[in-house]
Amino acid sequence: MEKKGVAVVAVGGNSLIKDEQHKTIPDQIAAGKESMHHIADMIQSGWDVVVTHGNGPQVGFILRRSELARHELHEVSLDFCGADSQGSIGYMFQQSLYNEFLQRHMDKKCATVVTQTIVDRNDRAFQIPTKPIGSFMDEGTAKGRAAKEGWTVVEDAGRGWRRVVASPIPQRIVEADAIRALIQAGFVVIGVGGGGIPVIEDEHGNLIGVEAVIDKDFGSSLLASMIHADLFLISTAVEKVAIHFNKPNQKWLDRMTADEAKAYIAEGHFAKGSMLPKIQAILRFLEQGGKQALITNPENITRALEGKTGTWITP
Repeated sequence: MEKKGVAVVAVGGNSLIKDEQHKTIPDQIAAGKESMHHIADMIQSGWDVVVTHGNGPQVGFILRRSELARHELHEVSLDFCGADSQGSIGYMFQQSLYNEFLQRHMDKKCATVVTQTIVDRNDRAFQIPTKPIGSFMDEGTAKGRAAKEGWTVVEDAGRGWRRVVASPIPQRIVEADAIRALIQAGFVVIGVGGGGIPVIEDEHGNLIGVEAVIDKDFGSSLLASMIHADLFLISTAVEKVAIHFNKPNQKWLDRMTADEAKAYIAEGHFAKGSMLPKIQAILRFLEQGGKQALITNPENITRALEGKTGTWITP
């Protein structure tokens, strides 16, 4: 088997929860198996892979359970929710990959790394929290929790009130060296779940968990740079990137350069909550010396790597 290099594959949050009707643990296991089947194809073709993943819905579920049980048990802080979800999603993925390798008679092993991501405690995001998390509340409850617990709460698109937290820019992946060592030892690694558990450094360099969330594509991009990955692949809901998306003149892109991507961003082609952070994360990777990046959906990963589909982005 010809070695093709190291790839960081960022798996979208939609890979575990297909729709509103399929949210249970068995549903998530089935969806995870499907994604890992395509990643096993990639590993079988010669790539050394680090799988990263989103965890937004899962963190929401943990917070909701915590809120519902607060009369019985202590509540779970956001950094612990991140750690819990890294463990459970890692378990799903590594079990699926173990079974894939067994069926394919591949001598491969998996390991999940609980990953911390350092953010700047002076990041402006802490002054202006924007990321909604947790349950919807009525105005009275929301303002009561804000007064009692120092939350920032906002009215969310007419659906009720929600807590918002900071989404700071990731600065350093604490466990990057461990992930690199595992890859070099032949392991498939699952790490940087949800962009990593957000931590800050105090004046002595000690790490402290913070109530924040990190964009998983930015966290994955940073890891890809820190381990000098040969490829950064974002697996998402669409086969290719489009400009003029959902308009009569929609155009699918086979490839684009970093400069073309910047021009498309300036023209407003990529939506803030979906494609924009993915393109921005890829640009960061390329600016740090990355060679190539790819966006496609899980079922087309093999075809995209053969150059038959997907959107390739190069410096």
